[in-house]
Amino acid sequence: MMIHIKTIENRIIQGGEISFEEAVELYNAPEVGGLLHSANNIRKDFLGNSGELCTIMNGKSGKCSEDCKYCAQSSHYTTGIEEYDVVGLEKALFEAEENFQGGAHRFSLVTSGRGLSGDDFEKVLDIYKRIKEKSEIKLCASHGILSYEQLLRLKEAGVTRYHHNLETSREYYSSICTTHSFKDRIDTIKNAQRAGLEICSGGIIGLGESVEDRVSMAFELRDLGVISIPINILTPIKGTPLENAERIAPLEVLKTMAIYRFLNPRAYIRYAAGRVTLGEMKILGLKGGVNAALTGNFLTTTGTSIKEDVKMFKELGFQL
Repeated sequence: MMIHIKTIENRIIQGGEISFEEAVELYNAPEVGGLLHSANNIRKDFLGNSGELCTIMNGKSGKCSEDCKYCAQSSHYTTGIEEYDVVGLEKALFEAEENFQGGAHRFSLVTSGRGLSGDDFEKVLDIYKRIKEKSEIKLCASHGILSYEQLLRLKEAGVTRYHHNLETSREYYSSICTTHSFKDRIDTIKNAQRAGLEICSGGIIGLGESVEDRVSMAFELRDLGVISIPINILTPIKGTPLENAERIAPLEVLKTMAIYRFLNPRAYIRYAAGRVTLGEMKILGLKGGVNAALTGNFLTTTGTSIKEDVKMFKELGFQL
């Protein structure tokens, strides 16, 4: 299997691709060390030692109309989540600049709900415009299902990258959410690209999906040309349908991220929510194809400090 892994690695470095069957085979192979080593070689060949840290701020919390089974913010479940409307301008400005001074490269507001409209959308536009004027940090946005016209206005306000996760595979999606479709997510991503925005899109592992589902999502992201791929590890939230979901093993996380590197050699493969469950094994991911991270506090869970991540990335030779 080591020779097989190396053969596929060389093929990708030479501009070739990996098939669905090969990706599943690599995932299920017992030789994890070789898989991680080859994924890292692909990362270095396509992206060198470039690393990136991004931060998010919960810009509107709770009362979400959607029924995503993993989410604390859904109004369909009772989770005790704090609820509030769009955050104030000064608070967002302060957090964006503080994150930039701490070493983060990107900042995004994330709002609950199917999408944003009316006064709420105008408020976040104003926030992005002001941050663009006051700070050097690059701007991302994550506001659910938006129209092409809205996405174009975000770009005009200074946003350069739109975040919209696929969450899981096309085949498994209806098992996780029924209030909107996988196609709705794909359409939003394509509208964002048409508006001139880069795309940040990934998903959550540990939802009960199969290995084939994880690989299928990686192919969808490849076909969409996604530049930033956050991989979240499910943190079961009490009150949601997945509160008793079995925790995914750290080795499964590392294998998933390595396979995503094989399929998306030019993308930033990004640690996101839940990576604290990896403990010291997170270092293996950064030696196995991962080259980016969502840092600081997340939406409804706690992350890792920017200072800690800057130190870790630099010690491993990444250029931030």
